[in-house]
Amino acid sequence: MVKHKIFFCFRLSSIFPPFRPSWHPAVPHRTFSSNAVQRKSVLLLLIVLIYCNKATNGNWWRVADLSLDVKHFHRDSNRSYEFYSEGTFFTQHQREICYNNPELLKVIVNAANIAKYECQGYFQNSRWNCSVRRGSDIFYGNFDEKGNRETAYLSAINSASLAWTITRYCTKGELTMCTCDHIQRKKHSKWTWGGCSEDVNYGIKQARQFVDPQEDRSTSFGLMNLHNNEAARRTLRAKMQKVCKCHGMSGSCTTRVCWRRLPPMKLMADTLGSMFDAAALVKPVENKGVIKKLKRKDSQYKKVNKSDLVYIADSPDYCEENESFGIFGTRGRFCNRTSYGIEGCRLLCCGRGYQTRIRNVEEKCNCKFVWCCSVKCDTCNVRKDEYICN
Repeated sequence: MVKHKIFFCFRLSSIFPPFRPSWHPAVPHRTFSSNAVQRKSVLLLLIVLIYCNKATNGNWWRVADLSLDVKHFHRDSNRSYEFYSEGTFFTQHQREICYNNPELLKVIVNAANIAKYECQGYFQNSRWNCSVRRGSDIFYGNFDEKGNRETAYLSAINSASLAWTITRYCTKGELTMCTCDHIQRKKHSKWTWGGCSEDVNYGIKQARQFVDPQEDRSTSFGLMNLHNNEAARRTLRAKMQKVCKCHGMSGSCTTRVCWRRLPPMKLMADTLGSMFDAAALVKPVENKGVIKKLKRKDSQYKKVNKSDLVYIADSPDYCEENESFGIFGTRGRFCNRTSYGIEGCRLLCCGRGYQTRIRNVEEKCNCKFVWCCSVKCDTCNVRKDEYICN
């Protein structure tokens, strides 16, 4: 239902121009022949705004599905920024941040695309491959708003990616509001701090201000997302790397200078993937009918700590296609016949069996280096066996 609302608002954006007050210089003077027409127009606009505000699901990372660029914002004489149809992916709070910091938009879009790439790479051989389908269109993410493991991972990878990207842009000098980390740290006898340490604390702070206010702290789903957002940011801070370089005559290491660097996002995706496998099922704890916190549903296991991922609902098996949840199913997926892992035919095909397809393909072979300077190869016909889920 949410997706249909977003599509509806997307279509309306091409019908209704961006709202401007009557005193705006870009608004020409108009007269209406009928007050009734004016009232009806205002009423229709209010209905549309209410409907589209409800459609705003706050899943900012879905901008990765759009060809969104800084050109989607334009500045008028009052320094206001109009957001086009993609505004349905942002809350009012997030749009205000973008209005006040327009250079942040490119960071947000890049962060969403980095998270999408890493998520789909990590889950490429799983039943759920970090994508959903609506009709013939494929989208990034998960339409299940019940709060399962996959939703937990999406919250985590996108929160980590946004903090990571803001920090990296600061280091590269592509954001004017921040630079390197200049905090004075404890001195060491064998090396000294220097260079340009990446200011992960600044990136985490900005990401938290952008992402967290959209969540409803009075619901289990909102508390789950807040917990997973923070768990991902804690993991990012814990994975910061120390990099050192030696200085001295003739290659000697007279002076050793070190600085802090962000971990690769692939490492973050893999780490969060391990946390996904070990995620804890939790339930709400109420006080006088108000949800205060979440705790592990099965009390025989250890308590959930701040670096664990949590979820509140079981996941579907993703075996069969279900358009209402955007589930592809695994029919027609390629599998590994010899593997006992999730990519193996036994698990990926959900017990339905698989078919073997034999293909003859041309590949380069017998390559030799020829002086100077080229490589010459023969073309060989190779038989390849492919295994496809029934």
